[in-house]
Amino acid sequence: MLVDITLKITPEMMKQVFNTQTVSFSGHIGTHFDVMDKEFPLDYTKRKGIVFDVSSISERDIECTDIDLSRIEKDMFVLFYSGMIERIEYGTKPYFKEHPQLSHELIDVLIEKEISMIGVDFSGVRRGSEHTPKDQLCADHGIFVIENLCNLKNLLNAKTCTVHTYPLNMTQMTGLPCRVVAEIEKDE
Repeated sequence: MLVDITLKITPEMMKQVFNTQTVSFSGHIGTHFDVMDKEFPLDYTKRKGIVFDVSSISERDIECTDIDLSRIEKDMFVLFYSGMIERIEYGTKPYFKEHPQLSHELIDVLIEKEISMIGVDFSGVRRGSEHTPKDQLCADHGIFVIENLCNLKNLLNAKTCTVHTYPLNMTQMTGLPCRVVAEIEKDE
């Protein structure tokens, strides 16, 4: 079974982006990753994925103890389901300013485990001035952070899945929109 975990973009969203940002920032709309001076490797288009349910965590960072780190393997796409994109409208100030965060320690452990991608159903692994440096740290270790995923709840019963990620083939952009589809076995 295929599950599209890409946020649908409406004409209103596009209008808002082009009215408030330069064209170079239009790559940051919807499901995307921040390029961070790197090139997306084609072998990252298909990765074994795992989804962690962190939806019960609020008022604090998501910590290493909140997930089963032993299930994470090298080159995996590690996804975090918080339910944020379902609770708070994408594009609103609270969506961008009040989203969950992965702790610094958790990000460091994911780097140590040599995963390929981190996926979140909110607008970044860290907020505010910590957003860009953490994306850069991950990118410097070969990890792309994919933001604003949706429908992750549909993957919670799968032990693992195969995640297909296809960013647009754009250049000189700071963010790349992408289509992300998870493939799960029907009996999971």
